Amino acid sequence: MARYDFASDNTAPATPEAMDAIVAANTGFTSGYGGDAVSARAADLVRALLDADAEVRFVASGTAANAIALAALCRPFESVLAHRHAHVCTDETGAPGFFGHGLGLAALPGASGKIDPQSLEAPLAAPDVSYRQPAAALSLTNATEYGTVYTAAELAALTGPVKARGYGVHLDGARLANAAAAGFDLKAIQGLGVDILVVGGTKAGMPPTEAVVIFDRGLARRFDARLKQAGQLPSKGRFYAAPFIGMLEDGALVRHARRANAMAQRLAARMPFKVLHPVEANGVFVEMDDARLAALHAKGWFVYRFLDGSVRFMCSWATTEAAVDEIAEALAAVV
Repeated sequence: MARYDFASDNTAPATPEAMDAIVAANTGFTSGYGGDAVSARAADLVRALLDADAEVRFVASGTAANAIALAALCRPFESVLAHRHAHVCTDETGAPGFFGHGLGLAALPGASGKIDPQSLEAPLAAPDVSYRQPAAALSLTNATEYGTVYTAAELAALTGPVKARGYGVHLDGARLANAAAAGFDLKAIQGLGVDILVVGGTKAGMPPTEAVVIFDRGLARRFDARLKQAGQLPSKGRFYAAPFIGMLEDGALVRHARRANAMAQRLAARMPFKVLHPVEANGVFVEMDDARLAALHAKGWFVYRFLDGSVRFMCSWATTEAAVDEIAEALAAVV
């Protein structure tokens, strides 16, 4: 039987804190579509986490959260600058363009998932012409798709020139908890010019839910109508919000992420294959040929070959030391 412990942090179960919060919310009658006390409490906790006065909404998926956020920042004839391996560019089936009625994505280079600041210069300086979608927003990811973590200073170097031109900034925080566990200060985000942030719930150990945080309140006008049209304004909204209460009230969000990061460090220390990217969050990316990957699969461990050709091992809140040691032994056997 195949094991998916390291295939993705999406394969892990939900945390007890998140599930207990859903059960606690499952009582009595309340208003729908996010206008309930549970959603209000969860939003307050997200604001406290970020130390920011912002609008907060809860949606079902990261793809929807990212795509709707970008649609709020761009008009259909404009484009979003993003790392070439960002999730919005490679794994969302054109959802940003779909929700944005044709908005474009401009892929930028950069090592280990971080955008090279110099790569912003040309698209930001490009003249407006009728036959090309001009840049209007920047999309960033922290932790990145390669498990590296931007510092606040690194993010500021990217957002600064973008905001100087009056453009929008979106931050995909699918693994924001892992970035925080690695030392990134979440309270710094509001000062970086980010207009819309997605705080990842699913990868952090919740049932499907993501928090859309709108720092620019001007974008919040009719945002619920945008969500409704996109099928992302759930009638029983309290069940999308409740997991955030369970994960934020006692610090479980970052506590569990810290464990996931620690398990990635443990795996990296025992990894017999060359590690290709810095291990700063909960992912380990290694150089492995097809024969050895097939041999690992034959031993019952399923992992993916990633965008840059590396093989990716993802740890989660539920990854155990025993599981790390087991897969390390399997890796040693196939090396």
